[in-house]
Amino acid sequence: MRTSRELASHRDFEVSAVDCRDDHRGWSADTVREDYSIVLARRGRFRRKADGVPALIDRTLGYVGAPGQDERFSHPSGGDSCTAIHIDRDLWLTTVGDQPVPEILRIDAHLELAHRRLLLAAKEPDIDFGVTEQLIRLAMLAARRDALDPPTSRDAALVALACEAIAAEHPDAVGLIPLATLLGTSPYRLSRAFSARIGVSVTRYRNRVRAASALDAIEAGEARLGELAARLGFADQAHLTRTLKQHYGQTPTALRNMLI
Repeated sequence: MRTSRELASHRDFEVSAVDCRDDHRGWSADTVREDYSIVLARRGRFRRKADGVPALIDRTLGYVGAPGQDERFSHPSGGDSCTAIHIDRDLWLTTVGDQPVPEILRIDAHLELAHRRLLLAAKEPDIDFGVTEQLIRLAMLAARRDALDPPTSRDAALVALACEAIAAEHPDAVGLIPLATLLGTSPYRLSRAFSARIGVSVTRYRNRVRAASALDAIEAGEARLGELAARLGFADQAHLTRTLKQHYGQTPTALRNMLI
């Protein structure tokens, strides 16, 4: 029996927790993959056969699936759990490119940490920046594309434009992917250059800008925190509160008492 629980859903990708119980030791029927995928085991192990070639998937080995592959699966070892990441073709090609990638992934420390950071980000409602940035980082590690040329002086202008768009609340600054498109670069290039130039991720910078705007409003007497959260693009009041505590160490109520 297979069950799937959605962890994050975006127009360009989906992250799910998949659990399989040991009720079919033989191979499943053939299915044809329609998108790109990265699958990383969290517990147990299972077998995958892609275009007739079998592989064992466990905590040390994951896989990358590509459109058009014939896949079959077998679960002979008492059940298993994995994280399944499905990525739209356009986002994959924009981020990773069209060069061949390793089909079987060796889960090293970097990929394991990226996996865990993605799962942590998926617990928060900031899918357009927080989850997207972690997913793209994991995809680049999985594709072994992380050894790109380091950011150069030309990235300084790119980062400056990104900061300006975020600060000005440009309509395309609502997510990492549209922001990168606006600036004519890839989401990964923007994320990597931003961290190198500013010292924090795009997500962290954007949240810092929004936290400062929230603090301005609170100091000015804004008491309707739900409306303030919506106006600043937070998922809800709880998201606003968590972000303010992360940046200032205080709840909105405590900050109001300190400033008014």
